[in-house]
Amino acid sequence: MMEEYVASKQLHIINEESDRFTFHNSRGSSNIDSPVINNNLTAAVNEWEISAEESSSDHNYLKYKIGVGGTNNHNNDNKCQGIQYIIKENKLHEFDRKLVQEMWKMATNKSIEGGVGELDRYLFTTITTESDLEQHVHIFAEAIQSACKRTFQNTNKGKKNSKKKSVPCWMESLTIMRK
Repeated sequence: MMEEYVASKQLHIINEESDRFTFHNSRGSSNIDSPVINNNLTAAVNEWEISAEESSSDHNYLKYKIGVGGTNNHNNDNKCQGIQYIIKENKLHEFDRKLVQEMWKMATNKSIEGGVGELDRYLFTTITTESDLEQHVHIFAEAIQSACKRTFQNTNKGKKNSKKKSVPCWMESLTIMRK
């Protein structure tokens, strides 16, 4: 039933067969922790594994790489269609600072100059006491976008697209027929 619901939302569970379990305690073991991703991320997730590293919980760490390449079997021919930024290492500290500012502003509707620790505690409390997790994910995504806009240069700024976009299925014979 869970798999059907997840599939109906065009999401995918990325658990793979493993000798290890995602959860274990004195009463038993299971693969209760199931990473769920959308269609866009499916091609980018690589090298998924349940870590043997010791955690401070009954749950094991789940490790995976997100990026181009790797050992997955998916086609990775989808290009990023969103805004792209030129990320420079000397701007990363500024981005971190602005991201914390944006998170405070969007999460509380006011500018609070608290640190990362205070923000983490505030968000933990808010997320665990409220039921609308999707709203918090939306706020976080907006904060990241806003911090990127305030920090990094947009790769599309100042460029005029003088090239006409081509339609992949358009052929010269169709042009002649159209005329």
